Amino acid sequence: MSDDSVSVPQKYISESPWRAAWRRLRQNVLALGGLVFLTLLGLVCVFGPLLSQHKQSDQDLAKQASGPSMEHWMGTDALGRDVAIRVLYGGRVSLLVGIVATVVAACIGVTYGLISGLAGGRVDAVMMRIVDILYAFPFIVFVILLNAVLGKDPTIEAWTKNILDTLGTIPGLRGALEDIGFNASFIILFAAIGAVEWLTMARVVRGQTLALRKQEFITAARAYGARSSRILRRHLLPNVIGPVIIYASLTVPGVMLLEGTLSFLGLGIQPPAPSWGTLINDGASQIEDAPWLIIFPGAFFVTTLLALNFLGDGLRDALDPRSGR
Repeated sequence: MSDDSVSVPQKYISESPWRAAWRRLRQNVLALGGLVFLTLLGLVCVFGPLLSQHKQSDQDLAKQASGPSMEHWMGTDALGRDVAIRVLYGGRVSLLVGIVATVVAACIGVTYGLISGLAGGRVDAVMMRIVDILYAFPFIVFVILLNAVLGKDPTIEAWTKNILDTLGTIPGLRGALEDIGFNASFIILFAAIGAVEWLTMARVVRGQTLALRKQEFITAARAYGARSSRILRRHLLPNVIGPVIIYASLTVPGVMLLEGTLSFLGLGIQPPAPSWGTLINDGASQIEDAPWLIIFPGAFFVTTLLALNFLGDGLRDALDPRSGR
Protein backbone atom coordinates (compact mmCIF):
# COMPACT_ATOMS: atom_id res chain seq x y z
CA MET A 1 0.00 0.00 0.00
CA SER A 2 1.38 3.38 -1.02
CA ASP A 3 2.16 5.97 1.60
CA ASP A 4 0.20 9.13 0.78
CA SER A 5 1.43 11.07 3.82
CA VAL A 6 3.05 14.40 3.11
CA SER A 7 6.14 15.39 5.05
CA VAL A 8 5.80 18.77 6.69
CA PRO A 9 8.95 20.89 6.71
CA GLN A 10 10.37 21.44 10.16
CA LYS A 11 9.73 24.91 11.51
CA TYR A 12 12.80 26.88 12.36
CA ILE A 13 12.59 29.30 15.22
CA SER A 14 14.47 32.49 14.46
CA GLU A 15 16.99 33.56 17.09
CA SER A 16 17.70 37.21 17.79
CA PRO A 17 21.36 38.31 17.73
CA TRP A 18 21.32 39.07 21.47
CA ARG A 19 19.78 35.70 22.32
CA ALA A 20 22.37 33.99 20.14
CA ALA A 21 25.15 35.95 21.87
CA TRP A 22 23.83 34.91 25.30
CA ARG A 23 23.73 31.28 24.17
CA ARG A 24 27.33 31.45 22.96
CA LEU A 25 28.40 33.16 26.19
CA ARG A 26 26.82 30.40 28.30
CA GLN A 27 28.79 27.83 26.33
CA ASN A 28 32.07 29.54 27.24
CA VAL A 29 33.03 27.99 30.59
CA LEU A 30 35.71 30.56 31.49
CA ALA A 31 33.50 33.53 30.61
CA LEU A 32 30.54 32.11 32.51
CA GLY A 33 32.77 31.37 35.50
CA GLY A 34 34.09 34.93 35.38
CA LEU A 35 30.53 36.29 35.30
CA VAL A 36 29.49 34.16 38.28
CA PHE A 37 32.60 35.15 40.25
CA LEU A 38 32.11 38.87 39.57
CA THR A 39 28.44 38.65 40.55
CA LEU A 40 29.31 36.95 43.84
CA LEU A 41 32.17 39.38 44.45
CA GLY A 42 29.87 42.36 43.92
CA LEU A 43 27.30 40.94 46.35
CA VAL A 44 29.96 40.19 48.97
CA CYS A 45 31.55 43.65 48.66
CA VAL A 46 28.17 45.37 48.95
CA PHE A 47 26.48 43.30 51.64
CA GLY A 48 29.46 41.70 53.44
CA PRO A 49 30.36 44.76 55.55
CA LEU A 50 26.72 45.11 56.60
CA LEU A 51 26.82 41.66 58.17
CA SER A 52 30.17 42.06 59.90
CA GLN A 53 30.71 43.16 63.49
CA HIS A 54 33.80 45.12 62.41
CA LYS A 55 33.94 48.53 60.77
CA GLN A 56 36.71 49.62 58.45
CA SER A 57 37.72 52.45 60.81
CA ASP A 58 37.57 50.40 64.04
CA GLN A 59 40.97 49.93 65.68
CA ASP A 60 41.89 47.06 67.96
CA LEU A 61 45.06 48.40 69.59
CA ALA A 62 45.61 45.09 71.40
CA LYS A 63 45.92 43.24 68.09
CA GLN A 64 48.00 45.49 65.88
CA ALA A 65 49.46 43.71 62.83
CA SER A 66 48.21 40.33 64.05
CA GLY A 67 47.86 37.40 61.67
CA PRO A 68 44.65 35.72 60.49
CA SER A 69 42.48 34.36 63.31
CA MET A 70 38.90 33.33 64.00
CA GLU A 71 38.07 36.92 64.99
CA HIS A 72 39.96 38.56 62.13
CA TRP A 73 39.92 36.15 59.18
CA MET A 74 42.53 38.08 57.21
CA GLY A 75 44.38 39.55 60.17
CA THR A 76 44.74 43.20 61.13
CA ASP A 77 46.95 46.03 59.90
CA ALA A 78 49.43 48.18 61.82
CA LEU A 79 46.58 50.24 63.29
CA GLY A 80 44.58 47.20 64.39
CA ARG A 81 41.96 47.52 61.64
CA ASP A 82 40.32 44.39 60.26
CA VAL A 83 41.89 43.57 56.87
CA ALA A 84 38.90 41.58 55.59
CA ILE A 85 36.52 44.53 55.93
CA ARG A 86 39.05 46.89 54.35
CA VAL A 87 39.49 44.48 51.43
CA LEU A 88 35.72 44.45 50.87
CA TYR A 89 35.54 48.24 51.05
CA GLY A 90 38.54 48.39 48.74
CA GLY A 91 36.64 46.15 46.32
CA ARG A 92 33.77 48.63 46.35
CA VAL A 93 36.14 51.46 45.48
CA SER A 94 38.09 49.61 42.78
CA LEU A 95 34.96 48.27 41.09
CA LEU A 96 33.31 51.70 41.30
CA VAL A 97 36.31 53.38 39.68
CA GLY A 98 36.54 50.71 36.97
CA ILE A 99 32.86 50.88 36.04
CA VAL A 100 32.32 54.66 36.30
CA ALA A 101 35.53 55.58 34.47
CA THR A 102 34.70 53.09 31.70
CA VAL A 103 31.17 54.49 31.33
CA VAL A 104 32.58 58.04 31.12
CA ALA A 105 35.17 56.97 28.55
CA ALA A 106 32.54 55.08 26.53
CA CYS A 107 30.15 58.04 26.42
CA ILE A 108 32.88 60.43 25.25
CA GLY A 109 34.50 57.97 22.84
CA VAL A 110 31.26 56.79 21.23
CA THR A 111 30.01 60.34 20.67
CA TYR A 112 33.36 61.52 19.31
CA GLY A 113 33.84 58.48 17.08
CA LEU A 114 30.32 58.63 15.63
CA ILE A 115 30.64 62.31 14.75
CA SER A 116 34.12 61.87 13.28
CA GLY A 117 33.19 58.83 11.20
CA LEU A 118 29.93 60.27 9.88
CA ALA A 119 31.39 63.69 9.05
CA GLY A 120 34.40 62.31 7.18
CA GLY A 121 36.72 64.49 5.12
CA ARG A 122 38.57 67.34 6.79
CA VAL A 123 36.46 67.19 9.94
CA ASP A 124 37.41 63.55 10.45
CA ALA A 125 41.08 64.30 9.74
CA VAL A 126 41.20 67.15 12.27
CA MET A 127 39.38 65.14 14.95
CA MET A 128 41.73 62.19 14.52
CA ARG A 129 44.81 64.44 14.69
CA ILE A 130 43.51 65.71 18.05
CA VAL A 131 43.29 62.10 19.21
CA ASP A 132 46.88 61.47 18.04
CA ILE A 133 48.12 64.52 19.97
CA LEU A 134 46.37 63.39 23.15
CA TYR A 135 47.81 59.89 22.69
CA ALA A 136 51.32 61.35 22.66
CA PHE A 137 50.89 63.14 26.01
CA PRO A 138 52.43 61.17 28.94
CA PHE A 139 49.61 59.91 31.14
CA ILE A 140 51.54 59.97 34.44
CA VAL A 141 52.54 63.60 33.83
CA PHE A 142 48.88 64.39 33.13
CA VAL A 143 47.78 62.82 36.43
CA ILE A 144 50.49 64.68 38.36
CA LEU A 145 49.37 67.97 36.79
CA LEU A 146 45.74 67.26 37.66
CA ASN A 147 46.65 66.46 41.26
CA ALA A 148 48.79 69.59 41.51
CA VAL A 149 46.18 71.89 39.98
CA LEU A 150 42.96 70.36 41.28
CA GLY A 151 44.07 68.50 44.39
CA LYS A 152 43.35 71.40 46.76
CA ASP A 153 40.96 73.30 44.51
CA PRO A 154 37.87 74.33 46.52
CA THR A 155 35.79 73.91 43.36
CA ILE A 156 36.48 70.17 43.32
CA GLU A 157 35.62 69.96 47.00
CA ALA A 158 32.36 71.78 46.27
CA TRP A 159 31.60 69.38 43.40
CA THR A 160 32.20 66.44 45.71
CA LYS A 161 29.81 67.87 48.29
CA ASN A 162 27.20 68.60 45.60
CA ILE A 163 27.46 65.03 44.30
CA LEU A 164 26.91 63.66 47.79
CA ASP A 165 23.98 66.03 48.33
CA THR A 166 22.42 65.08 44.98
CA LEU A 167 22.85 61.36 45.52
CA GLY A 168 21.57 61.77 49.06
CA THR A 169 18.04 61.73 47.64
CA ILE A 170 18.57 58.06 46.70
CA PRO A 171 18.03 55.91 49.82
CA GLY A 172 21.26 54.40 51.10
CA LEU A 173 23.51 55.70 48.29
CA ARG A 174 24.96 58.69 50.14
CA GLY A 175 25.74 56.50 53.13
CA ALA A 176 27.45 53.95 50.88
CA LEU A 177 29.65 56.65 49.31
CA GLU A 178 30.51 58.11 52.71
CA ASP A 179 31.37 54.62 53.97
CA ILE A 180 34.04 54.21 51.28
CA GLY A 181 35.40 57.70 52.00
CA PHE A 182 34.29 59.35 48.75
CA ASN A 183 36.45 62.47 48.31
CA ALA A 184 37.90 64.80 45.69
CA SER A 185 40.51 62.22 44.61
CA PHE A 186 37.67 60.19 43.04
CA ILE A 187 36.67 63.14 40.83
CA ILE A 188 40.28 63.74 39.78
CA LEU A 189 40.81 60.05 39.03
CA PHE A 190 37.60 59.80 36.99
CA ALA A 191 38.68 62.87 35.00
CA ALA A 192 42.22 61.56 34.46
CA ILE A 193 41.26 58.05 33.38
CA GLY A 194 38.22 59.18 31.41
CA ALA A 195 40.36 61.72 29.52
CA VAL A 196 42.66 58.94 28.29
CA GLU A 197 40.59 55.77 27.92
CA TRP A 198 38.08 57.34 25.50
CA LEU A 199 40.75 57.76 22.82
CA THR A 200 40.86 54.10 21.79
CA MET A 201 37.08 53.86 22.08
CA ALA A 202 36.76 56.79 19.67
CA ARG A 203 39.02 55.07 17.14
CA VAL A 204 37.08 51.81 17.38
CA VAL A 205 33.71 53.54 16.88
CA ARG A 206 35.06 55.76 14.13
CA GLY A 207 36.30 52.73 12.18
CA GLN A 208 32.93 51.02 12.51
CA THR A 209 31.13 54.21 11.46
CA LEU A 210 33.30 54.66 8.36
CA ALA A 211 32.34 51.15 7.25
CA LEU A 212 28.65 51.61 8.04
CA ARG A 213 28.23 55.01 6.38
CA LYS A 214 28.77 53.38 2.98
CA GLN A 215 25.98 50.86 3.51
CA GLU A 216 22.76 51.10 1.55
CA PHE A 217 20.51 51.71 4.56
CA ILE A 218 22.49 54.87 5.40
CA THR A 219 22.22 56.04 1.79
CA ALA A 220 18.48 55.36 1.87
CA ALA A 221 18.10 57.31 5.11
CA ARG A 222 19.88 60.29 3.58
CA ALA A 223 17.69 60.03 0.47
CA TYR A 224 14.60 60.22 2.66
CA GLY A 225 15.94 63.43 4.18
CA ALA A 226 16.98 62.08 7.58
CA ARG A 227 19.14 64.47 9.57
CA SER A 228 22.62 63.52 10.70
CA SER A 229 21.47 63.42 14.34
CA ARG A 230 18.74 60.92 13.46
CA ILE A 231 21.15 58.79 11.42
CA LEU A 232 23.54 58.73 14.36
CA ARG A 233 20.85 57.85 16.88
CA ARG A 234 18.66 55.45 14.91
CA HIS A 235 21.00 53.76 12.45
CA LEU A 236 24.66 54.02 13.44
CA LEU A 237 24.55 53.77 17.25
CA PRO A 238 22.60 50.46 17.36
CA ASN A 239 25.09 48.94 14.93
CA VAL A 240 28.18 49.88 16.94
CA ILE A 241 26.82 48.77 20.32
CA GLY A 242 28.34 45.29 19.94
CA PRO A 243 31.95 46.49 19.48
CA VAL A 244 31.43 49.10 22.20
CA ILE A 245 30.31 46.45 24.71
CA ILE A 246 33.27 44.26 23.76
CA TYR A 247 35.80 47.06 24.19
CA ALA A 248 34.15 48.36 27.37
CA SER A 249 34.29 44.90 28.97
CA LEU A 250 38.02 44.78 28.22
CA THR A 251 38.51 48.37 29.41
CA VAL A 252 37.20 47.79 32.95
CA PRO A 253 40.12 45.55 34.02
CA GLY A 254 42.56 47.95 32.36
CA VAL A 255 41.07 50.87 34.29
CA MET A 256 41.18 48.92 37.56
CA LEU A 257 44.83 48.02 36.93
CA LEU A 258 45.56 51.67 36.14
CA GLU A 259 43.82 52.80 39.32
CA GLY A 260 45.74 50.23 41.33
CA THR A 261 49.03 51.40 39.83
CA LEU A 262 48.26 55.07 40.47
CA SER A 263 47.12 54.35 44.04
CA PHE A 264 50.27 52.29 44.60
CA LEU A 265 52.31 55.32 43.48
CA GLY A 266 50.27 57.65 45.71
CA LEU A 267 48.60 59.39 42.74
CA GLY A 268 45.21 57.68 42.88
CA ILE A 269 42.60 57.27 45.59
CA GLN A 270 43.65 59.14 48.72
CA PRO A 271 43.04 58.13 52.36
CA PRO A 272 40.80 57.55 54.20
CA ALA A 273 39.19 55.82 51.18
CA PRO A 274 40.65 52.31 50.75
CA SER A 275 41.19 50.67 47.38
CA TRP A 276 43.00 47.48 46.48
CA GLY A 277 45.85 49.61 45.13
CA THR A 278 46.26 51.56 48.37
CA LEU A 279 45.98 48.37 50.45
CA ILE A 280 48.69 46.71 48.35
CA ASN A 281 50.82 49.83 48.75
CA ASP A 282 50.37 49.73 52.53
CA GLY A 283 51.16 46.02 52.64
CA ALA A 284 54.27 46.31 50.46
CA SER A 285 56.12 48.22 53.18
CA GLN A 286 55.43 45.42 55.70
CA ILE A 287 55.73 42.39 53.45
CA GLU A 288 58.35 40.73 55.66
CA ASP A 289 56.67 41.28 59.03
CA ALA A 290 53.00 41.07 57.94
CA PRO A 291 52.74 39.37 54.53
CA TRP A 292 48.95 38.93 54.85
CA LEU A 293 48.56 42.69 54.35
CA ILE A 294 49.58 42.31 50.71
CA ILE A 295 48.56 38.69 50.04
CA PHE A 296 44.80 39.09 50.55
CA PRO A 297 44.18 42.36 48.67
CA GLY A 298 46.61 41.20 45.98
CA ALA A 299 44.76 37.89 45.59
CA PHE A 300 41.39 39.66 45.28
CA PHE A 301 42.85 42.13 42.79
CA VAL A 302 44.50 39.55 40.54
CA THR A 303 41.52 37.16 40.63
CA THR A 304 39.11 39.97 39.74
CA LEU A 305 41.28 41.08 36.82
CA LEU A 306 41.41 37.49 35.52
CA ALA A 307 37.63 37.13 35.80
CA LEU A 308 37.08 40.42 33.97
CA ASN A 309 39.45 39.40 31.18
CA PHE A 310 37.77 35.98 30.84
CA LEU A 311 34.37 37.69 30.65
CA GLY A 312 35.65 40.24 28.15
CA ASP A 313 37.08 37.53 25.89
CA GLY A 314 33.81 35.62 26.15
CA LEU A 315 31.76 38.68 25.22
CA ARG A 316 34.02 39.29 22.23
CA ASP A 317 33.52 35.74 20.98
CA ALA A 318 29.78 35.87 21.71
CA LEU A 319 29.05 39.21 20.06
CA ASP A 320 31.50 38.76 17.18
CA PRO A 321 31.68 35.02 16.37
CA ARG A 322 34.02 35.67 13.44
CA SER A 323 36.71 36.74 15.92
CA GLY A 324 36.39 33.49 17.88
CA ARG A 325 38.87 30.70 17.70
